[in-house]
Amino acid sequence: MATPVQIGLNGEPQPRTIRAGRRFNGQGESMARRRYQTGWVFLRGKNPPKWIGRYREDRVGEDGTVRRERCSIVLGTKAELPTKRLAQRRLELVLARINAPEYRPGRVATVAEFAERWQVEVLAQRKPSTIRAAKAHLHCHILPQLGKLKLDEVSRERQQVLVTLLSQKVSRKMVVNVMGTLSSMISTARKWGYVAEPIKLSELALPTESVKAEARFFTPEQVRQIIHRAEEPFRTMFYILAMTGIRAGELLGLRVDDVDFERRLIFIRRSVNRGHVQTVKSKASQKPLPLPDALAEILKGYLSTYRENPEGWLFANSRNRPYSGDKVVMSKLWPILEALKIPHCGMHAFRHFHSTMLLELGAAPQVAQAQMRHSDPRITLEVYSHVVGESQRNAVDRVAEIVAPIGPKQIASEEWIQ
Repeated sequence: MATPVQIGLNGEPQPRTIRAGRRFNGQGESMARRRYQTGWVFLRGKNPPKWIGRYREDRVGEDGTVRRERCSIVLGTKAELPTKRLAQRRLELVLARINAPEYRPGRVATVAEFAERWQVEVLAQRKPSTIRAAKAHLHCHILPQLGKLKLDEVSRERQQVLVTLLSQKVSRKMVVNVMGTLSSMISTARKWGYVAEPIKLSELALPTESVKAEARFFTPEQVRQIIHRAEEPFRTMFYILAMTGIRAGELLGLRVDDVDFERRLIFIRRSVNRGHVQTVKSKASQKPLPLPDALAEILKGYLSTYRENPEGWLFANSRNRPYSGDKVVMSKLWPILEALKIPHCGMHAFRHFHSTMLLELGAAPQVAQAQMRHSDPRITLEVYSHVVGESQRNAVDRVAEIVAPIGPKQIASEEWIQ
């Protein structure tokens, strides 16, 4: 059978116009686009019954072949969608992406399969501390619950189930961190062409925030006692922590040339996490710190007996490598705390001590933020909100004196009437 040809007004053959959403077979007959579909819906389950939508979607396998698979999605409960027509409308929203003219088949893989590739290609480029945390999240929480599922099966409902399970075992902060790792992995999968539902924490019911424990910090007397009992090079370490508020990882990442005695500055250029060198926490953390005169003299005395090492670390262990913060705390700081009958805490307590003293001595919040190198001033105020300065105490005392029965007598109102 010959293919029909359109004839123009001048009698010449004209190219045939094909309407969007249609395609033609070899005989020129119109037929529906293969992927256009309306799907079908049905009720399933009890207490409560739910509307299930089913449809088909083209997927690209690991071998590159395209195959059509049947998919299911929970559209809502019978209470939310009383009629089948409403359920069908919700399914139409889901199918809009597949029925769109620009649609292309997506790739598929299980969460475990993609996680393995994501760790090699993406996670390996992150800081060591980030790598260690993400691998723990995957091994302990994500893969045991979602590993066998395909990426497209990690729906919003599955995400909520994971959040609920996590909230029964770990803190809210850990829940957010685990979901952050999953979100990063899913985001990469979507960029690479895999079919996956994005993670949106704002649309998930997270556990309520518990009351945060007050941050541990040393008193001035405790700091003096700790430093007095410490041996070098840990005595100088503790001096730097207490006098500058520097982070422990930044302290262990200092090199001799990071200390500028002429300009009285300490440059923060790197950090150390468990002996591994990495970048600092944020861009704000790279700002140099003022070097107090008292600390400058202490450092000059320390460097006079300093044992040089090939890379110029200010504090190097017997292998000429930076110390591990955990080992310094457990083998050097904790024995001193036990001798002084001070509860165990880490080197971060020196940082809290420094910020506390800044605010108690009258430093403006902006000054404290600059010294602590927080990117947001709210972090400074939230973390160190336990500080109660003398000006605040005096103001509260004056209000209490007015209210208290034994407070100063007020002038009788009649004396003000003329």
